[in-house]
Amino acid sequence: MKLLAIILSVVILSACSGTKVQRIDSSETIDLSGAWNDSDSRMTAETMVADVLNRPWINRHVSKHGKPPTVIVGSIKNLTHEHINTNTFVSDIERELINSGMVEFVASAKQRGDIRDERKDQDLNSTEATRNAAGQEIGADYMLTGQINTIIDANASTQLRYYQVDLTLISLADNRKVWVGQEKIKKLVENSKLRY
Repeated sequence: MKLLAIILSVVILSACSGTKVQRIDSSETIDLSGAWNDSDSRMTAETMVADVLNRPWINRHVSKHGKPPTVIVGSIKNLTHEHINTNTFVSDIERELINSGMVEFVASAKQRGDIRDERKDQDLNSTEATRNAAGQEIGADYMLTGQINTIIDANASTQLRYYQVDLTLISLADNRKVWVGQEKIKKLVENSKLRY
């Protein structure tokens, strides 16, 4: 019994000692599987936001209204063959838009619900001097929506992964599309144990 306990302890300890963790720079591009990853999300957001902010719609809006446009990001649909957390992609887009200083940005529907609940609480529990009144929200002028698609082409141990991200900026006043952007990523993956 003691011998069995010792052997079991050695097996467990040797299994645990095989784990190695290495901290790396979060901006470093590492592609382990060839699937959509954090680098694809970040680089695509940076490229597409740079494009949308350098198109004529923004100058037309400022000329007409005398102020920067107010934007909200709507749904970004994942129509790929794999699981993609589109929330991280949306966050990357929001960060790039907000930090550009060229547009105003409003909270998402979920965030607005939480903020409205807080205002109701303040209405009951906060002093009049510190209370934030309801009905003071700023409406968005434009909504950014889109989708991520893939095409997979595979043969034996080689696979070509093609990602296409399509984004559209739509005027909420009249449903006009004021910008359409597209970013493409191609990855050639070679692995004898590929699964798709």
